[in-house]
Amino acid sequence: MTTTPSGGARGTVLVVNSGSSSVKYQLVDPVAGEAVASGLVERIGEPRGAVKHVAHGGTTRREVPVPDHAEALRVVLSLFAEVGPDLATAGVVAVGHRVVQGGSRFDRPVLVDQHVEDTIEELSPLAPLHNPPNLTGIRVAKELLPDVPHVAVFDTAFFRTLPDAAATYAIDREVATTYRVRRYGAHGTSHQYVSQKVAEVLDRPLEDLHQIVLHLGNGASASAVRGGHAVETSMGMTPLEGLVMGTRSGDIDPAIMFHLHRNAGMSADEIDDLLNRRSGLKGLSGENDFRALHELVEAGDEGANLALDVYLHRLRKYIGAYHAVLGRLDALTFTAGVGENDALVRARAVEGLDAMGIEVDPERNAGRTDGPRVISPEGARVTVLVVPTNEELAIARHAMDVIGA
Repeated sequence: MTTTPSGGARGTVLVVNSGSSSVKYQLVDPVAGEAVASGLVERIGEPRGAVKHVAHGGTTRREVPVPDHAEALRVVLSLFAEVGPDLATAGVVAVGHRVVQGGSRFDRPVLVDQHVEDTIEELSPLAPLHNPPNLTGIRVAKELLPDVPHVAVFDTAFFRTLPDAAATYAIDREVATTYRVRRYGAHGTSHQYVSQKVAEVLDRPLEDLHQIVLHLGNGASASAVRGGHAVETSMGMTPLEGLVMGTRSGDIDPAIMFHLHRNAGMSADEIDDLLNRRSGLKGLSGENDFRALHELVEAGDEGANLALDVYLHRLRKYIGAYHAVLGRLDALTFTAGVGENDALVRARAVEGLDAMGIEVDPERNAGRTDGPRVISPEGARVTVLVVPTNEELAIARHAMDVIGA
């Protein structure tokens, strides 16, 4: 199936996020800032895949064999044809692809050509769980949708502006250079989108603002943004460093890995699995869903109480550190699933920071809206906000910019 642009002044962008065993997608109107349709294909490679397609106010669900990513995208395109909206008449002007790791090569979104594909593949050792399926999605989508440009948008691009002092690890320089060891960050598309949205909400020039953005989901990261440019971020060479996350440890003494290898007989793969999948909130409490964690806390579970305390302690530590990096702080923003929806985490994250001008108003914090909102008291020195992230919209707008639409 192919699509062609409608020729109108406005167009849509098909945003594809191809993961190791799933494909998420949205058909986005970048001008209106709306998702026209969206969906998810899960359990790729298993006997029965799960498919969800949301369009025209309804949801279509199916279980069908999805042996690989090529079939996943064929299923997606068939649902657009069957359920709608029809891509042939939707004015699709580009396909935007999320790519996790752009290394030192990409500091902005780019039009995909063979050189870009080769470079994404070359960078796969820096993101072995993400770049290969990202690249597979690009290659399959180019085959199925050959008549529109494809744009790669990199999670790491926003953090290419990090000062050398922030991006450099204190290890042997030759080793670091040879094996491309440095801080790359992640969630950059979200941090950039949210920091720009804060400037709009406050009606202040982005160039004047010193901000901290807290992207708190199952994966979690913090960034310090000065004048629209990232100057520090918590995730490092990989998304394992930094804040405590759902299943990831975040910051850890690297000698712990040597200790586990020498004394527990754990292999590199076993330690990798421990730190990425069996640590964080799940490792401490058995739960990585905050709703379940709060229920355990209310029931007096000691492991859950400790997990929440460790999570919040690390979060407050990063807020204080980034305040020092920035010199002054104008805005502190919570985003992503936990940041947008968990009032208790927001309130406790800023406990004891009132001397720095950081506090939340209980009533404002407890309220809920679909859009951005300020949750700090009137006249507070630092504005604390909740701003919903929208990485798909950001990718769509980046794609439009790249193709000059």
